[in-house]
Amino acid sequence: MVKKIKKQESFFEEGPTSGWEYIKESRSFIYIVSAIFIFFILVGYFLPAPDFIEKVILEFIENLLIATEGFSWSELLTFIFFNNLQSSFFGMIFGLAFGIFSVITVVVNGYLLGFVSAKMVDTQGITILWRLLPHGIFELPAVLISMGLGLKLGTFIFKKNKIMSLKEFSFKSLKAFFFIIIPLLIIAALIESTLIFFFS
Repeated sequence: MVKKIKKQESFFEEGPTSGWEYIKESRSFIYIVSAIFIFFILVGYFLPAPDFIEKVILEFIENLLIATEGFSWSELLTFIFFNNLQSSFFGMIFGLAFGIFSVITVVVNGYLLGFVSAKMVDTQGITILWRLLPHGIFELPAVLISMGLGLKLGTFIFKKNKIMSLKEFSFKSLKAFFFIIIPLLIIAALIESTLIFFFS
């Protein structure tokens, strides 16, 4: 009896549907990185940062503001999109190293967001947090999904057939990234650049 050979799934075959299905399959990993992210937001918000860490963060923010000073709306849009794209992509792909890089990325970004939120509340009041909310509606889910997929990608090492698992996880992660995460990052960049350029 001749066995039917399973057809290799095309990258563009049922792209958005297939990408979304893999994200749902990976939801436990996305929940884990989301919990870590929220925890370090709280750490950054409520615990005073050591002087040397505060200095590094403030210098980073100052350099970022200098780098984007005078940008047109389209330049700001491009800058935000590619910055988020790079962070999300490498955070996912470098999850190959047992997911460690993905977790580190989540920890750093969570702490940074908490720290900046605390500083802004100190200077402008608690209501500033509501103004910040639109900035993260699409960006944060995209980033956290990427990190969750990166964490799952790192688990290939624990599978019986490591090479096959690595190929499967990588293929499905890239598919989810292309069809789901990139559109979210485009929407996020449109919203964020518009709010910063026209309403700041």
